[in-house]
Amino acid sequence: MPSGTKSLHFLLSALLTAISAALLGFAMSTNWSKTTMDCTGIGTNNGSAAITMGLFEGLLVRESCPSFGSQSEFLVFAELSSITKTPIILHGLCVCLLALCLLCSVLSILISFYNSVSNPYETFMGPIGVYVCSSTSACLSLLVLIIFALNITVTTMAEELVPSIETIASVLLTNKTSQMQVGYFLVIPYMVLSLGAILLIYLYEHTAYTHRREQERPTEDAPKEIMMY
Repeated sequence: MPSGTKSLHFLLSALLTAISAALLGFAMSTNWSKTTMDCTGIGTNNGSAAITMGLFEGLLVRESCPSFGSQSEFLVFAELSSITKTPIILHGLCVCLLALCLLCSVLSILISFYNSVSNPYETFMGPIGVYVCSSTSACLSLLVLIIFALNITVTTMAEELVPSIETIASVLLTNKTSQMQVGYFLVIPYMVLSLGAILLIYLYEHTAYTHRREQERPTEDAPKEIMMY
């Protein structure tokens, strides 16, 4: 059986990872961005169009774009498939990376629980497994933040989605402004908690190593004459 200190550290690591996974699961189900654009149609007054996007569902709100206003819910992947390929590739990559993050978090939880009740060797079922899974989660989540922001701000995804969703012709969309929503920002605490799980295991490993060194020191410092007997 592992010591109480080891069990406590690994259980706390599993708890942090479980909280982070719950946050990420909620983030994947809510809105990630809102993009607003000025809309100009032929022979009409200026209006606006706003696209609120989650990972799987979105909402388009039009005001005088080009003539009347409306609200249209849409499936993100279905609409992205009808425009240029770059946005759907980047968006799909984000979703796949987030799924891998969840998988790594689940593996980290299982390994942490296993170490809290047993003493495995220094393999991927030990602290190394927690390091690998949690650090992978943190790195992939950071990559998602970068890719998603680039897809929203750099590509013409929003400008192409508006006429595609509503089948509007002869509309000019300008002055795009984008704001990240709660789903996007929840990835940040997920990443921090994943790193926190690593820190807990590292602190245990450092404490255990220091304790072992202190126990070995009296033998190392003993006179050679005593050690001969």
